[in-house]
Amino acid sequence: MSVTIRDAAPGDVATILRFIRELAEFEREADKVVATEALLHEAMFGDRPVAEAVIAERDSSALGMALFFHNFSTWTGWKGLYLEDLYVTPEARGSGVGAALLRHLAGIALDRGCTRFEWSVLDWNKRAIEFYRAMGAEAMNEWTVNRVSGAALAKLAGRG
Repeated sequence: MSVTIRDAAPGDVATILRFIRELAEFEREADKVVATEALLHEAMFGDRPVAEAVIAERDSSALGMALFFHNFSTWTGWKGLYLEDLYVTPEARGSGVGAALLRHLAGIALDRGCTRFEWSVLDWNKRAIEFYRAMGAEAMNEWTVNRVSGAALAKLAGRG
C-alpha cells in the first residue's frame, strides 16, 4: 500500500511529540527532550509559526514525520529548507516512508523557491548516512556545527 503524506494539523501535536521522544531515544539523548505539546503547538500553529511538519501515513496510521523550517543563505540570497527531524517508526523502516518524506520536502523546497534543502545526521548513524547518500545528499564535512545554549548562551549575551 502507498504512503500518504499530509501537512500536520494541531491534532497531530501529541503524535509529533511522541515521535520526537522516540527519535531522541534512538539517538541516545532521551533525557534531553524538554519539549511539551504546548510548546510544539505554539511553534507550529501559534501566531508566528517557526516550524512545520508533515506526517506519513498508511491506512490512517502515522508511520513517520518530518519537522522542518526555513533558513536563509546570504551567499545565494534565497531561503532554504532545513529538516530538523526525520523519523520513521521502527516497523515502517525500509518500506519507503523515509524516502517519501524526503521527496515530499524536496518538492516543498522547490515550490517555495528554496535553493537548498539541508539537514544534519549523527556521524555514528551509518545506516542514515548511506540512505541520505543514496537519495543524492552530499556531506558538508568541511563544516562543523557550533552551538551555544543554557548558561553559556546567557553568559554570551552578557546576562549570566
